[in-house]
Amino acid sequence: MNDLINSIFELFGAIVIWKNVKQLIKDKQVKGVYYPLWIFYATWGFWNLYYYPSLNQHLSFYAGIVMVIGNTIWVSLAFYYGKKNDRK
Repeated sequence: MNDLINSIFELFGAIVIWKNVKQLIKDKQVKGVYYPLWIFYATWGFWNLYYYPSLNQHLSFYAGIVMVIGNTIWVSLAFYYGKKNDRK
C-alpha cells in the first residue's frame, strides 16, 4: 500500500514536471528559477531509482523513471536556453 501511495505522488510530480518542460519549450527562456533546486531534485530522483528497488517499491520506481526523465530534460533545456539567451 505504501508503494502505491508513494507512486501516486511520484506520478503527480512527474505530470507537473512534464508541464514545466512543455512550458519551457514554448517560452524558450527561464526566469525566476533557482537552478540548484532543480539540480537537487533531479539528483534526488536518480537516487530514488536506486533506492526504491532496495525497498521492493516497484511502482514508485517506475513512476520515478518518468519523473527523472522529465527533470533531466527540464534541467538540460534550462541550461540550453540560458546559454542561448546569454549569447544574444
